[in-house]
Amino acid sequence: MTYIPDYLKTYPNMNTSSPLHISLNRLYHGFRPHRHDFLEFSYVIDGRGSESINDAKHQMLPGTFTFVLPYQVHELFTEPGSTLVLYNCMFSMDLLMEPGQEEGLMDLIDQNTLPPSVQLSGADNERMKHLIEDMFREYAGQEPWRRTMLQVRLKEILAFFDRYRRNIAPSAPASRLASKSSASVWPIIHYIHQHYQDELALSDLANRFSLSMSRISEVIKQTTGQTFVHFLHDLRLRHACSLLVSTDMSVAEIALEVGYGSYKTFSRIFRETKGVVPKDYRKMKLSQEQPGK
Repeated sequence: MTYIPDYLKTYPNMNTSSPLHISLNRLYHGFRPHRHDFLEFSYVIDGRGSESINDAKHQMLPGTFTFVLPYQVHELFTEPGSTLVLYNCMFSMDLLMEPGQEEGLMDLIDQNTLPPSVQLSGADNERMKHLIEDMFREYAGQEPWRRTMLQVRLKEILAFFDRYRRNIAPSAPASRLASKSSASVWPIIHYIHQHYQDELALSDLANRFSLSMSRISEVIKQTTGQTFVHFLHDLRLRHACSLLVSTDMSVAEIALEVGYGSYKTFSRIFRETKGVVPKDYRKMKLSQEQPGK
């Protein structure tokens, strides 16, 4: 039987103006295989274990920093008799985009040429630990400029990680030229995340990114495990589910809001995917939230 890993689709603060969440976690028995469409970094402060990312395994020890890309299947293992204590930070690709620039810090995402994890030690480890602890304190507080400070700290942490891994893999920058086409998938994925509410077709993406429709379709399937159409419906329906539960908008209004020009089309796709029509989904979810239900 084929095992399908969990697809985690939400995290705290995901739908806010600052889509970032950092937490300190203790793993006694690892964490099951899963994937998600947001970015994540982890940093181990205590314990021993390992992590598998797309079937490639690395150790997790104090000082291990790992950068997980969207849609990568990863699983954590705790060594028997140990407890993995680590920070986990989940955040949107939006936070890597610089205003007025097409890619911004998206160049950090290059899964084919640079290692996803590094083992920090000495002064480098102390510096990373300080940066992450400071970010965690900022996240827990309510000081003025909190959102700005969190975004600045995130970029500083990722830039420090990227510099470090380039220094320990000196041949990687030269090999980046060969993998530029594979790296170009991330602006495409990000663009779909930003514009799924619009009328969006493969031909639009092909024109915008100067690739053939077949190539666009291929890289989306390779990266997300979904066809373009399935990927687009998934983003739209996720937004629709959130609106059904959190607003009083009519189903017809929600259909238009998430990108469907036809109420009938939206209702049909929703029923085929969720097993119920939108109105029944809303009733079911709201009844579950009522005390005593």
